[in-house]
Amino acid sequence: MKILAIESSCDETAMAILEGNSRSLKLKKNIVYSQANIHKQYGGVVPEVAARQHVETIIPVMDNLLGKSRLATIDYVAVTSGPGLITSLVLGVTAAKTLAWASSLPLIGVNHIEGHIYSNWLSNKKLVADDAKLFPALVLIVSGGHTELVLMKNHGDYKLLGQTLDDAAGEAYDKVAKLLNLGYPGGPIVSQMAKDGNPKAYTFPRPMIDRPDYNFSFSGLKTAVLYALEKKQQVSSQDVKDICASFQVALVEVLVAKTIKAAKEQGAKAILLAGGVSANDNLKKHLAQKAKEINLPFFYPDLKYTGDNAAMIAVAAYYNINHQRNKVLVGNKVFDLVPQANWQLV
Repeated sequence: MKILAIESSCDETAMAILEGNSRSLKLKKNIVYSQANIHKQYGGVVPEVAARQHVETIIPVMDNLLGKSRLATIDYVAVTSGPGLITSLVLGVTAAKTLAWASSLPLIGVNHIEGHIYSNWLSNKKLVADDAKLFPALVLIVSGGHTELVLMKNHGDYKLLGQTLDDAAGEAYDKVAKLLNLGYPGGPIVSQMAKDGNPKAYTFPRPMIDRPDYNFSFSGLKTAVLYALEKKQQVSSQDVKDICASFQVALVEVLVAKTIKAAKEQGAKAILLAGGVSANDNLKKHLAQKAKEINLPFFYPDLKYTGDNAAMIAVAAYYNINHQRNKVLVGNKVFDLVPQANWQLV
């Protein structure tokens, strides 16, 4: 099965071609055009600017992906149809519908969050070969817009255990970076600064860490950073590093504690990490350590698949098609696919 996938849920225009079978997943081509440098000057993603960039880049990216081969060898077209910025989603979905209809190919819409979960299959051959033995798997999804604990019972079968009640983990990183005037996106910058900081310099709260449920809250942690800054008349470069380190250790401790608690209580056979914040080395290190202590395998995506990309959408489409989860549209039915800005995984 060869799948052409399109991802345009936010500020990346991405396309990929994946060849899959029961034994292996082979990524034939993967292109990501990032708008990060454009939105950096605004301190965050501007939806209208992102949509205009998609208009300008989606055809060149498609030409680069297909070259002279065009669509002769493609079996399916897949596209992120939610969640995300509606103005960005429309561009990708429209391109996918046009490709599918003009080439008489079946079309499948993919949930962006499910794509992030399946980025693990791109990076870990053991998952492709033996994933049935690893279900149910406990998945921690952490990004700029999402922080969720999901029990993955099987392919396409999910149970939401808990989620953030306010700020997502990635959003908290961005807001702390803004408080410290570090720039955007905040996650990589704060993580880098934290490496040279003292994580014990400030005692920040661990929100909801002792609550019996699996929910999160990070707005109070962000506010604690604000109060710490307001108490200081001058903030040195070392202060900034110490604040970053102290903030990160508090956030990671909550994420890890809740994940391990859920894994034990839900009888998980594996732990998976997914989403943009899965690039965080500190989080991966501590999750790996705690997973080992309870004798559970731990999987996370390669760095190149942690951000938004079409390769993960292609993998999610492959498993959706094989397990007959999301509806495959053919002929004029491809035009029935509608982008869903708030499409929930569960």
